Amino acid sequence: MRRNLILLSCLALAASAPAFHAYAQKDDDARRRAQADAEKKKAEKEKQWSTPQADLPVVKNVGPCPYVKVLYDAARYEEFKAATPTPSTVGFTGEITGLAANCEYKGGDPIVMRLAVGFALGRGPMAGASSKDYHYWVAVTQRNAMVIAKQDFVVRGEFKPGQDRVQVEDKLDGIVIPRATPGTSGSNFEVLVGFDVTPEMADFNRDGKRFRANAVPTAVASTTTGAPAAR
Repeated sequence: MRRNLILLSCLALAASAPAFHAYAQKDDDARRRAQADAEKKKAEKEKQWSTPQADLPVVKNVGPCPYVKVLYDAARYEEFKAATPTPSTVGFTGEITGLAANCEYKGGDPIVMRLAVGFALGRGPMAGASSKDYHYWVAVTQRNAMVIAKQDFVVRGEFKPGQDRVQVEDKLDGIVIPRATPGTSGSNFEVLVGFDVTPEMADFNRDGKRFRANAVPTAVASTTTGAPAAR
């Protein structure tokens, strides 16, 4: 009798195995589809906010180029028209989305830098105009030390009717960094880029907060040539 019970149990388990396998396979397929959808959405979001890098020529130097980066506290420009920052009180916004650089130097010559800075500029519900001049700066420092020189630039965001975001790439030529001796390497310097922000904007960025204008399907990328800010 016991053998019959064991046999029946084995038969029941064997019968349920295909169903269990099918259920597991179905669950695995659903998990893969969900992961694929999440990766697709992430890729679309990154593509939406990415700025193509400039095709800067490659130059051979006697040493490495200075380290170039965006200062985190000044990487975004968030303008609010009320004391409390909410999506409904956003004016103009901006974000530095791309940065490309190269340099050239030999012998006792100074280092000559070329930069291409990518911007995503936005127009919020409280923006009072169809265009905005965004001021930003480029600073040259000794590596992890004092600022040697700083220059202001301006990039303009032009928004067509119904358009609340544009992408702009600003190219800067001729940023010159003197060297003390022919043996002074570009690795002794840093080049920092950032928006001209208020202390409140810097605090907002430092806290990791951000508001972005919704993307418009008809948004068209625009390109401008870097120009020093008129102040």
